[in-house]
Amino acid sequence: MTDYKNSFTIKQWNEDDRPREKLQKKGKVALSDAELIAILIGSGNREESAVELSKRILSTIDNSLNQLGKLSVTDLTKFKGIGEAKAISIITALELGRRRRLEEALEKPKISSSKSVFDVMQPIIGELQHEEFWIIFLNNANKIQLKTQMSKGGITGTLVDTRLIFKQALELAATGLILCHNHPSGTLKPSKSDINLTNKIKKGGEVLDIKVLDHLIITEKEYYSFADEGIL
Repeated sequence: MTDYKNSFTIKQWNEDDRPREKLQKKGKVALSDAELIAILIGSGNREESAVELSKRILSTIDNSLNQLGKLSVTDLTKFKGIGEAKAISIITALELGRRRRLEEALEKPKISSSKSVFDVMQPIIGELQHEEFWIIFLNNANKIQLKTQMSKGGITGTLVDTRLIFKQALELAATGLILCHNHPSGTLKPSKSDINLTNKIKKGGEVLDIKVLDHLIITEKEYYSFADEGIL
């Protein structure tokens, strides 16, 4: 027997099954990722409800919202029931979420641990498809004075000019530096060039009494801290 419920729009569902009503009654945290996406798209297709369609989309990307945020309009419209307007709605919602996380990161002025560095930098470089190398400049209270990109596209000693790093540090009267770069591949293991560059900047800082406090390798969900691992 055909399950006609699956072809109904959300408005035709029983009230207890409707994501919008569930949000109103129980709050946004009560909804699954699929239910939130279902609210965005409003309806599914002739075979699937909006929630089932949303679950199917998520299942193809390991239920990762980060991966969902990387899908293009073309990628999304390959799913039956997702037209251009629905695809744009999904992309817009996830981009707003990313910008919100970035805004929150910019409001965190003090570094207290490697995790706090990750929280600040992950929204900036954690989801990039290319490598970027950044420096966080700190004062003697470990408050962020500046975050700046030093290179893009690859991390080697030839691409990162240590003179520019310390010129900026002296202009800011910074007393500490934290090095950060991302690995789009997802691997957390530091390369030989990562280690060599860290040591080069550390030695330069010792001459000027500017301490390199840490170097983080950042991916979408995890990080590797040179300081935590005892290799700084």
